[in-house]
Amino acid sequence: MIDIQKLKEIMANNLKKQLNRKGISQTMMARDLNIPEMTVSNWVKGKTYPRPDKIQLMADYFGITRTQLTEEAPSNLTPLAPQTVPIPVLGTIACGEPILAEENVTEYIYESPDQLPSGNLFYLKAKGTSMEPTIPDGSYVLVREQPEVENGAIAAVLVNGDTEATLKRIKRQGDMVILMPDNPNYSPFIITRDNPARIIGQAIQFTQKL
Repeated sequence: MIDIQKLKEIMANNLKKQLNRKGISQTMMARDLNIPEMTVSNWVKGKTYPRPDKIQLMADYFGITRTQLTEEAPSNLTPLAPQTVPIPVLGTIACGEPILAEENVTEYIYESPDQLPSGNLFYLKAKGTSMEPTIPDGSYVLVREQPEVENGAIAAVLVNGDTEATLKRIKRQGDMVILMPDNPNYSPFIITRDNPARIIGQAIQFTQKL
């Protein structure tokens, strides 16, 4: 006899594991897959079980097989060391070039794919102290390429005629968008027609080299 509750628990555990592996939230996955957030929440809590088409949709989203969501993983297996992938570090942006064009890359940082969120990723090196204490000067900030971020999130933003990428917190007041530094010693930057700026991604995390 099939234990439906056990299947729900296995699905819930595997789904949480994949969300953590990719570094994304339930809300982000729901938005990316166009699934109601409450539906995803019920799957993660083990309250309901997804339909086969939704299981396949999530498997494709995570880049895994369906069984990695539906079956209990053996506990006696030793995981192999994953291959690393190169994440580009952007420097000065060449006018008219795609953000991740080779001309814009100064170096690469190699990361384990198991520790990375989904999407097109790049690093920016924080310059200056405008985002301290949140982001220290010289930190390497991992950014996921996307044209919009939620209010209050830290974004990578192109300024100075799309030639310089900076990190600032996005604040919206009506139709006005403000680039806010976390350091109170710096002034906000209000995006206007005379002071244009363009969001190119959301800051995910930062690291520092010794």
